[in-house]
Order: sequence, then C-alpha cells, then structure tokens
Amino acid sequence: MHNHSDHAHHDHAHGARVDAPTKAIGAALAVTATVFVAELVGGVISGSVALLADAMHMLSDAAGLIIAMAAVLVGKRAATSYATYGYRRVEVLAAMINAATVLAVSVWIAIEALRRLRDPAPIDTGPMMIIAAIGLAANALSAWILYSQQKESINVRGAYLHVLVDMFGSIAVLGAGAIVALTGFTAADPIASLLIAGLIVPRAWKLMAESVGVMLERVPEGFDAEEVEAELRALPGVRDLHDLHLWSLDGVSVIATVHIVAAEGEDRDQLLDRVQAELHRLGVEHATVQIELPEHIEHETVC
Repeated sequence: MHNHSDHAHHDHAHGARVDAPTKAIGAALAVTATVFVAELVGGVISGSVALLADAMHMLSDAAGLIIAMAAVLVGKRAATSYATYGYRRVEVLAAMINAATVLAVSVWIAIEALRRLRDPAPIDTGPMMIIAAIGLAANALSAWILYSQQKESINVRGAYLHVLVDMFGSIAVLGAGAIVALTGFTAADPIASLLIAGLIVPRAWKLMAESVGVMLERVPEGFDAEEVEAELRALPGVRDLHDLHLWSLDGVSVIATVHIVAAEGEDRDQLLDRVQAELHRLGVEHATVQIELPEHIEHETVC
C-alpha cells in the first residue's frame, strides 16, 4: 500500500498573489504608455537619439507589461483535468518573452548610438531634458508600484526589470543633455544610449536564464538537491530514498516529489508526516511523497 499525503495543510489559494500583481502591472502600464508618447514626441522634436532610444524601450516596456498582465490573468485560471497544474507557468513564459524583447531593444539602441557617433546630429537639449525628467519621475513611480510585488512573481520581476532600467535610462538621458547643453559635446547623447544598453543587457540576460531554468525544470535557485536528500535521509525511519525531484512551476514556489523507503517496522503514516514537515521546513511549498517497502524498488523504474 502506498501512502500519499492529503496536502490539506498546504496553501494553494493564490488569489491574493494574483490580484496585487494585476493592480501593480496595470498602474505601471498606464504610466509607461503615457511616458512613451511624451518621449517619442520629445525625441523627434529635440533630435535626441538617447531620448528616442528610451522611448523605444518604453514601447517594449508597454508591450512587456501587456504580456505580463495577460500572463497574470491566464495564470489565475484554476487547474482542470486537462491542465492539472493550472496555468501558472504562463507567467514564466511571459517573463522569458520580456527578457528576449529587452535584449533585442538593447541591440537596436547600440546600433543606433554607433550610427550617431559616426554621423553626429544637432540636439535641442531643452525638450530633451524636460521630457527625460518627466520620464524619470514616471519610472520611479512605476518602480515603486512594482517593487512590492516583484518577489512574488517572476513575471512581475520581468516588468520591474523593464521599469528599473528605464529609470536609469532617464538618468543617463538627463546627464547627456546637461553635458551637451554645457559643453556642446553632442557625442554625449549616443554615449548615454550605449550606457542604457549596457544597463539593460546583464539584467535581461539574468532574467532570461532564470526563466529558461524554470521552463527546463531545473532545481530552483537557493535549493541544493544533495542537501535536501541528506536532510531527508537523516530523518528517523528513513532507510533509503530515490526519485527526488525539485522544480518550480512559476519561478517562486518550489515543488518536490520523492520516494521514501521505510525502515523495518516503521509506521509509514508517521514517517510521511515527518518527511512532509521536513520538506516544508526546507521551503518546499507542495510535495508528493511515496512511502514504500524495500522490495518495492523491484517493481518500478527509478529516474
């Protein structure tokens, strides 16, 4: 007989987690769309490639936030007999798309900046700096809105990344505008664009790697499968274990499955409770544990 926990002690109601990110992303989207229009118009009027670069990144932000919003709403759908885990991994897919978009935009920014370095153009620093200042304030507001939720969802973390980099981009545009206004050194504008791209790439790459890791069902960051195995083996009544797997659906919560071989004469219900409690202590949100006798190993394929 195989004993399985009824998991009643686990909290799988994610309504609060979803509602807060939805509101945060919606507010950030409204701010981002407004600033995109302002920066696009300002970039055309002033001739600033840095401002246009920031506007294009704002456009990618708006698209990314729309994707993030859709992912949260889809991820809210309950599990079904067709999708037994629900749709929470959609948020990871959205984060991966966001990261890829940011990387593509950073390449565009770098190419345009290098072109401007070879072929300088006049810049009207007045509109450039005014709109960059507005963008900085708006990005700071969006970052503040998303900050409280970015640890709860890899998807919101992707949106937060967009906004945070934009905030630094606005600072770079302001700095470039000041240099051009004070010294006439127009190359400061495309150099600022390259700095923006430099800020974008490592953060986007990290998010991309994290998202891919979740999609490939790697052991979540901060967990060591060997350490978890050692802790479980040390529990009273555990003779052996196999098929230990650790992964995440959404990049936040951790799931585990494991087969535990009970010691001779061990109460398997009590052993199951000890194993579940230990996994919960280690940070596993949901675990499926199979308690079995030593001879059962002959009847299964260990993976």
